Amino acid sequence: MLNLEVRTKLSQGEAIQRLKKFFGKEGLGLNVTEEAPQCVVFEGGGGHVTATLCPEEGKIRITLMTQEWENQVKKFASGLP
Repeated sequence: MLNLEVRTKLSQGEAIQRLKKFFGKEGLGLNVTEEAPQCVVFEGGGGHVTATLCPEEGKIRITLMTQEWENQVKKFASGLP
């Protein structure tokens, strides 16, 4: 299990689109099981990825919690501007 926090200068909408592209059907093929303006939950492959977004001082703080997708979450986080 991994809990990772990262800040990005992307807008909240852009961040959610990147999350969906990376973890969703176009990327790793996980299913979106929950979606709200500040939260997206992906499940599949025996694990899950939960992303919570929060505006903070002109940036977006993304908290990523995962089980079974630790390396992929680190890769996603390292590619954010």
